[in-house]
Amino acid sequence: MLITASPKFFTRSSIDCTGSSSEVRVFRGAIVEVSNPGRFFDTTDMVDQEFNRGNKTDHSGSNRQVSGDPGLPNAAETPAPTPTPNPTPTAVYIQQSSEPKKYRKVSILPLVFLIFFEVCGGPFGAEDTVRAAGPLLALIGFLVVPLVWSIPEALITAELSTMFPENGGYVVWVSAALGQYWGFQQGWMKWISGVIDNALYPVLFLDYLKLVIPVFSHGYSRTLAIIILTAGLTFMNYRGLTIVGWTAVFLGVACMVPFAVMGFVSIPKLEPSRWLVVNLRNIKWSLYLNTLFWNLHYWDSISTLVGEVQNPKKTLPKALLYAVILVICSYFFPLLAATGAVPLNRDAWTDGYLADAARTIGGSWLCWWVQGAAALSSMGMFLAEMSSDSFQLLGMGDRGMLPEIFSKRSSHGTPVLGILFSASGVILLSWLEFDDIVAAENFLYCFGMFLEIVAFLVLRIKHPDLDRPYKIPIGKVGSVFMCVPPTVLMCVVLAFSSVKVLVVSLIAVVIGLVLQPGLLYVKKRGWVKFSTSTSLPDLRFRVYADENSESLTP
Repeated sequence: MLITASPKFFTRSSIDCTGSSSEVRVFRGAIVEVSNPGRFFDTTDMVDQEFNRGNKTDHSGSNRQVSGDPGLPNAAETPAPTPTPNPTPTAVYIQQSSEPKKYRKVSILPLVFLIFFEVCGGPFGAEDTVRAAGPLLALIGFLVVPLVWSIPEALITAELSTMFPENGGYVVWVSAALGQYWGFQQGWMKWISGVIDNALYPVLFLDYLKLVIPVFSHGYSRTLAIIILTAGLTFMNYRGLTIVGWTAVFLGVACMVPFAVMGFVSIPKLEPSRWLVVNLRNIKWSLYLNTLFWNLHYWDSISTLVGEVQNPKKTLPKALLYAVILVICSYFFPLLAATGAVPLNRDAWTDGYLADAARTIGGSWLCWWVQGAAALSSMGMFLAEMSSDSFQLLGMGDRGMLPEIFSKRSSHGTPVLGILFSASGVILLSWLEFDDIVAAENFLYCFGMFLEIVAFLVLRIKHPDLDRPYKIPIGKVGSVFMCVPPTVLMCVVLAFSSVKVLVVSLIAVVIGLVLQPGLLYVKKRGWVKFSTSTSLPDLRFRVYADENSESLTP
C-alpha cells in the first residue's frame, strides 16, 4: 500500500476484495472519493495514523495489518487476496466514481431569477401590508424584515447548500445533523407548504385575467381554466429546468419594467408626507406579519435543486446575494412610488391595488401593463415553486426516503413523478381562500425552518471543522445570535395563527410523523422498491479531527 501526500489530499492506492485496484482520496481526514466503487477493506486506523502524523508519506512498502481486517499483504510479494464477505466501511462519506447521466446545468443568471420567483416575483401581494398597518410600517417592514429574516435565511442556505451540493437541500441538511427521521419530517412539511403556496398562483393569474375576460370569475369555466393553466405550466417544468430558468429571466424582466416606468412617472406627484402616515391603534398585526413573512421567505427553496446548478459552491452564494438585493428593491420602490403619489385609502389596498395606483399615476395604459405583469409574475412563481417541490421529491428518492420511482428522470432530466404529485396537489388545493393559503403555508413553513435552524447550529457547534466552501464569517456564538431574530419572528407569526389554521396544520404534521414509519415498514416488507443513488455521498461520514472519530448520524 502506498500513501502519497499533498497539501489538501493524501491518496491511498490498494487492492480491493475482487483483486482490482482502487484509490481513495482523503480530504481533511474524511474519505471523499473512491475511484473504484467495488468492495474495499476497512482502513480507518491507517487513515487516522497518517492524518494525525500530518499526512506524512509512507514509502516503506512494508506489510501492514489493519485492525479488524483479514490483513492486507504487499501486492508486489503475494497474489491478490481471496474474496471475503463485504465489510462495512467505517469512513463512509464517499463519492464513488460512477456518475449519473449528465444534464444541462443552470447558470447564475437563471438561478438569480429562480430565487427571485421562489421568494417574491415582484411587489404583487404586498398591498395588504398597507391595508393592515399604513404606509410607514409597510415601508419599514420591507426594510427591517429582510435584515432579521431574509438575510439570515439566505446565509444559512448558502452555507449548507455548498456543504451538501445535491438535490433535496434542507432534507439532506436535517438528515445529516438530526437523522433521517427528522429529515423526512422536514421534507414532508416543506413539500406540503410549497404545494399549498403554489396552489395560489393559478388563482391569482385568473383574478387578473377576469378583469379582461369576466367569464373566468367563477363557475366551471374558472375551474377548467385552472386545470388547463396548471397542465400547461407543468409541461414546461417537464421539458427541463434550463427552460424554466431562462423563462424566469424573461418573466422577471417583464414583471419589473412597468414598475420602473411607474417610478419615473410618479416623481412629479410624490408627497413625502404620505409615507409617514401611521395609526398604531388601527393595526391588523396578524395580516401585517403574515403578509410580510409570506412575501419574504422561501430563500431555502432553491437548495432542493442545487444538484442541477453549475458549480454550486461558487454560483449559489453569489446568486443569493444578487437575489436579496433584487427582492428588496422590487418591494420597496414600487410601494414607495404608489404610497407617495396616490392619496391614502387603506381599505382600497387589497390584492391588485397596485394596478389601480398605476392608473392614477400614469393612466389606463400603465394600469393594463401592471396587470399583465402581475399575470406573468404568477406564472413565474408557479414554475419556480414546482421546480423546487419536484426536485425535492427526486432528492428524497435518491436518498432512499421515498420509493425508487421518485428518483426517475425524464429524457429532459426532470423528475416525472415529483412533477405529477406537485401538480395534483396544486389542483386539489386551489379551492382554498387566499388568506387561508397564506396562513397555512406560513405555519408549516415555520415548523420546517425550526428544524433547519437546529440543523445549522448542530453542524456548526458539533462539527466546526467540516469543509464549508462558503462559510458565514461568524463563530459559534455569532451563529446562535444570528438565529435568534428569525426564531422570534416565527414564534410571533405562529402566535397570530387562527384556530382553523392551527388544526389543519397540526393534522398535516401528524400525518408526516406517521408516514415515515409506514414507509419504512413498506420498505422492510419489500412491497415497493427503495434504493439510494450510488453517486451520492453517505451522510454518515466521519471526521478525523483527532484520534476519536465522530458520526453525523447515529
